[in-house]
Amino acid sequence: MDRVGDAFVWPVRDPEWPGKLLIIALTLLIPIVGAINGLGWMLATLDRLRAGEERMAPANLGYIGRGAQLFVVQLAYGLAVAAVALVIYLPAVLLAVSQGHGEASSGLIVLALFLNVLAFGVATIGSLAATFASPAFVLATDNGGIAGGLNVRDVWHRSRANLTNTLIAGLMLIAASFVSSLGSIVCLVGIFFTAAYALAMQAWVYRSFELAARNESGA
Repeated sequence: MDRVGDAFVWPVRDPEWPGKLLIIALTLLIPIVGAINGLGWMLATLDRLRAGEERMAPANLGYIGRGAQLFVVQLAYGLAVAAVALVIYLPAVLLAVSQGHGEASSGLIVLALFLNVLAFGVATIGSLAATFASPAFVLATDNGGIAGGLNVRDVWHRSRANLTNTLIAGLMLIAASFVSSLGSIVCLVGIFFTAAYALAMQAWVYRSFELAARNESGA
């Protein structure tokens, strides 16, 4: 994945970057709709990179339709991880509640604690797995819509095609998530500005992953 490190700096190469990021940051203040539009704007920015332009897409609320499909796919994977963790967590809660009535069993209490920790571990590992798989399912969604993004077999194949590229892309996305959170140090609006910056970073990471996969298949 050549130049993937440029994800940190490429947005400022756009002469209009402050205004674009500020507008997207303001749209992100709109509950749900803002996030959906942000995803669509990220995909439109990805299109710019595909065309060889190191400029972000115009900032407006015109990307809701395109972002909706990716939002649904991301939500589906998130709910799947939550459901698996919940299947483990609910018995832990029931055991803990049952031990609050009458004589408690140390064995059941230990089991409840173990299931609690296991549920947390499953949720954490599942979230990380979704992050590392996101380049594959984002590109699959962009190409084939919701059905493409939820084609687990195809997403698995894309992710395993080159584990090094998947690992690098996943780590860069984690870094983008860290950048997104930096705005909380400044103020509420600041976190939305850095979130917009992180979306632009994601577009670069996905494009780098796409190019690396294309080079691998053409090799």
